[in-house]
Amino acid sequence: MYIHNATIKNEGGRTIKNVVGFEWDNGNKGKNFLKHKIRDEECEEVFFDHKKKILMDKIHSGKEERHILIGKTKKQKLIFLVFTIRKNKVRIISARDLNKKEYKLYE
Repeated sequence: MYIHNATIKNEGGRTIKNVVGFEWDNGNKGKNFLKHKIRDEECEEVFFDHKKKILMDKIHSGKEERHILIGKTKKQKLIFLVFTIRKNKVRIISARDLNKKEYKLYE
């Protein structure tokens, strides 16, 4: 999937502009599949869900700002995803299936 000069808005009104793609490397590529059976492609797909929810992850925002995204893949699988922005690219930190409490956040 490809993002070109996109704007990402979170529920708190924060806007991230000029996002130009995804950053995949040895540090994060395939990691979520090994841990949680979430493919890298699914991580990208949820950014294109029109009903997605993006929240600030204030607890884990230390050296860099982190965000939580809850969204559906093309196959309607709900995913809880943590990401940051590095050099105008989305870097996936972690992704997993939603737990029961988190389903309410998507509705």
